[in-house]
Amino acid sequence: MKGMRPEWLACTAVIIALALLTGCTSNPYPPLSTAVAKHPRTTDPAQYNYLIGPGDSLNIFVWGSPEVSQTVTVRPDGKVTSPLVEDVSVSGLTPTQVARKLEESLGLYIKEPIVTVIVQGFVGPYSEQVRIIGEADEPQALSYREDMTLLDVMIAVGGLTEFANGNGASVVRIVDGQQQQYGIRIDDLVEDGDISANVHILPGDIIIIPEAWF
Repeated sequence: MKGMRPEWLACTAVIIALALLTGCTSNPYPPLSTAVAKHPRTTDPAQYNYLIGPGDSLNIFVWGSPEVSQTVTVRPDGKVTSPLVEDVSVSGLTPTQVARKLEESLGLYIKEPIVTVIVQGFVGPYSEQVRIIGEADEPQALSYREDMTLLDVMIAVGGLTEFANGNGASVVRIVDGQQQQYGIRIDDLVEDGDISANVHILPGDIIIIPEAWF
C-alpha cells in the first residue's frame, strides 16, 4: 500500500494472517459437551439398545420345536421369513421385541412357544449407523458399537486428509427428537493427542469434516 511505513505493512500482514487463521480454526457450533450437559438422557451411550436392520443374521430358537428353529437373514425390506411365519417386519426392533413378536405369530400353531433371538452379523438399520462425510481419508458409514468414541471413528476412517479443518468439524445428532449440530475438535485429538477432545459417538450421528480455507 503506497505511502504506508514498512512496519505498518508488516503489522497489517500479521493481522490479516491471524484473521484468516481464526476463520479456519474457529468452530461456529457449540461444543458437543453442551449436548451431554443439557440432554443426558439422549446423549448417554448406556441408554442404547441394539436395533436389528437389513443384512443382520438372526438365529431364531424355539424351545422344544427344533423343526421351526433356524437362522435367517433380514431382507432389504426389513422382514424375515421362517417356518410357519412369513414376512415378519423386524427392522428397527430389539432382539427381545422380535422374539415376543414371533411368539405371538407362532402361538397360532404351537402352544405357548418360547422364542429366543440371537443376532449375528451386526449391520443394523441405516438410521443407527454412524456416517462420516467430508475430509476423512475414507468417508463411510460405520455400524455403531457400544462405547464408540470419536477416536474409534477416526481410526476406522483412516484419519483426516491434508485439506481437512479438523477443529471445524461437527456432529449432527438427534436430541429429544430435534436435529442439533455440535462442534468437535478432531485436530486437537488426532494431531495433538488431547484426550479431552475425545467424545462419545451415538447411533445415527453424522460427522461432518469441512475443508480448510488454505
